[in-house]
Amino acid sequence: MSWLLVIAFLLLQSLCIEASVHDYNAEKFYAKGNAFVVHGGSEGIYSFAPNHNETSLAAANGDSYIRFETIKFRRNKDFTNFSSWPIQAVVFEVKDRETIGGSAYGGQRAVCCTGDLAKLGVCTEGHVIHRPSAENSDWPQVFGVSFDMDDEEAVLPLKSIQITKTGMYNLYFIHCDTRLKELVVEGKTVWKNPSGYLPGRMAPMKIFYQFMSFAFILLGIFWFSKYATFWREVFPLQNCITLVITLGMFEMALWYFDYAEFNETGIRPTGTTIWAVTFGTVKRTVSRLIILIVSMGYGVVRPTLGGLTSKVVMLGGTFFVASEVLEMVENVGAVSDLSGKARLFLVLPSAVLDVFFILWIFTSLSATLHKLQARRMMVKLDIYRKFTNALAVAVIVSVGWICYEISFKSNDIYNEQWQNAWIIPAFWQVLSFSLLSVICALWAPSQNSTRYAYRDDGSDEFDKDDTTLALIKPLTVSSKDFGGVPEARPVQVGSNTISNGGDLEEDKTE
Repeated sequence: MSWLLVIAFLLLQSLCIEASVHDYNAEKFYAKGNAFVVHGGSEGIYSFAPNHNETSLAAANGDSYIRFETIKFRRNKDFTNFSSWPIQAVVFEVKDRETIGGSAYGGQRAVCCTGDLAKLGVCTEGHVIHRPSAENSDWPQVFGVSFDMDDEEAVLPLKSIQITKTGMYNLYFIHCDTRLKELVVEGKTVWKNPSGYLPGRMAPMKIFYQFMSFAFILLGIFWFSKYATFWREVFPLQNCITLVITLGMFEMALWYFDYAEFNETGIRPTGTTIWAVTFGTVKRTVSRLIILIVSMGYGVVRPTLGGLTSKVVMLGGTFFVASEVLEMVENVGAVSDLSGKARLFLVLPSAVLDVFFILWIFTSLSATLHKLQARRMMVKLDIYRKFTNALAVAVIVSVGWICYEISFKSNDIYNEQWQNAWIIPAFWQVLSFSLLSVICALWAPSQNSTRYAYRDDGSDEFDKDDTTLALIKPLTVSSKDFGGVPEARPVQVGSNTISNGGDLEEDKTE
């Protein structure tokens, strides 16, 4: 119940949050060394491209900029009897981060100019220390506003900073005046790329989801054509696969429309994002549950899950809640290319549940393969072996990619590799789609679909190929050997016995 309350809280919070339009709603300054700062945003921005192929005339005109709109600083009325040092907006490209701050006589690095540094003539006391970039003397961009004697509000001048170099840009509001207590910042800044308002790291995802939507359409055409042709032969497992494909088609389409509208307006459509997140979470949960129950042999070698049903449902429900919370926090809300620490905490439950799924799946697969081999269900055994191999490859590739992802993020502390960051979430979508395609190929509806399904009449105990029939064919002894009374001798194969008339007595133990 507490998890549901958390989700509801996040949904309510997200209704008033914008994205590439960074909103500051009475943000408080916090101490950072000898300075007081508010982080105004971090995004990858591509440089101005005059020949850029535009798709959105309303939002994308080829310009790249960071625009300040109505930025106000408010101080408490009780602290208005003095003129303050300036509150400054500092915009810099991440590669120029060393140009911000300095030190006196080799001492500790400081952001604000101290009295000692001012005496050296390298900066002005109470101002942010900065030096020109080696590549462009106009950067970093630093400008600000001060409070007069009785002012309660100071307004930053309207300003639009043109971006002429592709990079990861950071914005901080900084002041050095210890007398400015309970100071807050209000207003908004607009960050824009040449193709629209999508942050640079997210921009490729719009094209990616466009291709993924097309891929799901092709998979859907293949699957639904088979489904319609052989609908009389369809069994429950194939209905579950149909559900996953349908959810995937909706998810990809919703993500595309989410990014397309975000790119055009600069405000992320909260409703579309929530639906895309929810469809994606339901699809991942159902996919894992299907793989698990198939691994247990449900619908193939056993008609029910028995006492395991409640455990499977509980695991699926827990995974859904953990994944939904993680995806809501990551996707619904203010978008900044600076990764948050909260995400690391929320990733842990989903990761642990995924490990539990994997262990349970492969343990169940081992038991099911052993059972199929013991019962000599060779057709089902072959398809399960292919299924096991596909899962093993997916797990191995996943582990390798996780190692790469950890290495990528640990070596990219300042998000300098932001142009390649989209590949990480895109990979998981491609891997999931690939595994779904393999499952569709293995269990596609056909005129013989029912041979994969569980039958309780014992007719699927053995595959009826020539070799098997030869092994189980009863030996008939001539009637004259027994005084004219015909008799059929049973032949024992393994632990199964073929009785008179060829009836099979199978081991009923699950």
